Amino acid sequence: MKAMNINVGIIGAAGYTAGELIRILINHPIVAEIQCQSNSQHGKPITSIHSDLFGECNQDFVESIDYQNTDVIFLCKGHGESAKFIAAESLPENLKIIDLSHDFRLKKSGNEFVYALPELNKTLIKDKHKLANPGCFATSIQLGLIPAAKYNMIEGDIHVSGITGSTGAGQSLSPTSHFSWRNNNVSVYKAFVHQHLHEIKESLFQVSEGSHYSINFIPYRGDFTRGIITTSYFTSGKSAVEVANVYKEYYQNDPFTHVTDHNPDLKQVVNTNKALIYIEKHERQIMVISMIDNL
Repeated sequence: MKAMNINVGIIGAAGYTAGELIRILINHPIVAEIQCQSNSQHGKPITSIHSDLFGECNQDFVESIDYQNTDVIFLCKGHGESAKFIAAESLPENLKIIDLSHDFRLKKSGNEFVYALPELNKTLIKDKHKLANPGCFATSIQLGLIPAAKYNMIEGDIHVSGITGSTGAGQSLSPTSHFSWRNNNVSVYKAFVHQHLHEIKESLFQVSEGSHYSINFIPYRGDFTRGIITTSYFTSGKSAVEVANVYKEYYQNDPFTHVTDHNPDLKQVVNTNKALIYIEKHERQIMVISMIDNL
């Protein structure tokens, strides 16, 4: 049976993530119409901001979305803004909401959103109308750890280092996003306290029968635009082959996540939906490299 075409709205459509979302949606086989809302850019051509869509998109940004004729909306507003938006708007009960901020990712009383990492909650996602999109660092790290946590292959603390492209900081300028600072430069930020640690720990707790893991995470700002590579390592009595086989079985029905036998590089995932996972063992340490495009 042919799937019904859907109408999509994007709130806050002028940012980096929204630009990538528009590109995916205009090429999606079941998307019929896209409305791109922007407070700052409404009335202007979408390609005046997302110039890479020139020749593919001839629409303008709109001031507001027609919710009654929309099946799903994506919230691409800044962190803290999605909760304010939902509280202020009268949205139809049957409208599907996918939030890309961190406002609804964590489990707490009154939060009706499902954490929408498909490799973790695929069944729940299908049945719910409110979805919280995972963070970018969180996605890469979780894909590298969830199978090991689920099958009790982790002994002791987990150590993670990761480097992200400049688009992870969003489109608004800041001292650490200017080209003159970022080019030919690398720096550590939010060591041990990165905000994505909370959602990572919740997911590992979910799959590991309530086990708590201590995660030591050092994030880096990279001198490139797109992509995230994270390296996680932990003590394990399993061999690299045993761990890799578990990962391959776990991800066998997940079309975008691939376990490779060759040490990957970031260019393999940039501008794609793919996640690549690679596993090595050094003495008693299992090392898992995972990478995605942060947008």
